[in-house]
Amino acid sequence: MPQETTFPLPVCRELFIRILRAAARAFDCRIRRSIFVLALYVPLSNSVMKFGVIVFPGSNCDHDAYHVAKHVFGQEARFIWHKESSLGDVDLVIVPGGFSYGDYLRSGAIARFSPIMKDVVRFAGQGGLVMGICNGFQILCESGLLPGALTHNESLRFVCKDVYLRTETTESVFTGGLSKGDVLRVPVAHGEGNYFASDDVLDELESEDRVAFRYCDAAGNITRESNPNGASRNIAGILNAERNVLGMMPHPERCAEGILGNEDGARIFESIVAGAGMAV
Repeated sequence: MPQETTFPLPVCRELFIRILRAAARAFDCRIRRSIFVLALYVPLSNSVMKFGVIVFPGSNCDHDAYHVAKHVFGQEARFIWHKESSLGDVDLVIVPGGFSYGDYLRSGAIARFSPIMKDVVRFAGQGGLVMGICNGFQILCESGLLPGALTHNESLRFVCKDVYLRTETTESVFTGGLSKGDVLRVPVAHGEGNYFASDDVLDELESEDRVAFRYCDAAGNITRESNPNGASRNIAGILNAERNVLGMMPHPERCAEGILGNEDGARIFESIVAGAGMAV
């Protein structure tokens, strides 16, 4: 009898994504979006999820992200120094908040040249999950993994406060555990969080359902007053075309456990872990 050949689940998932990507090019954006989401929900393994948290000179939210992944959700987590050339065995990469390289030139402009970012780009290109938070969002835009740029806040002042986010899509691992329209209270802390892109790019993000979160008021209304930084169309977070890369300015890792008085951020991490087929 022929011998059965088996492959590790991460390998199967990567092959599956490549096959679906090739097939998806023939379909319109709605069908293509559904295909990518299906690929992302192929389980990564049967045990725990492996988080890799990048550490740059000037990162200050790396320990927060590590703590949430490892101690709040009981998943595997490890730090990855920016000078390393390989991510190693990870299921999701978090590019954390902070002030990488002191935000010299502009936020994220130097960090995108760190050796590890070459492998982050490779990992994302092969379907790996990548989440950029605050400075991490800026770095992902500078690296070309996400469109647009983060510029100085409209007020030209650093903003540090809780804001409200409206969930705009559930078609991603990052938001799959939420419902469209769900409002989350999440803190922001940035001086350059004003998301900017051309009208063509903004229209594309909206038409392809790639806006993950928008700034809103407590009732979910999108208003100018609820926008803390002047971001175009109140955009707080976006997805790449393949929906495996998320960038967002607010900090869900800072509001993910009861002792902090707010657990709304935990819902995003719950979506990630559940969507990747792990036990929460």
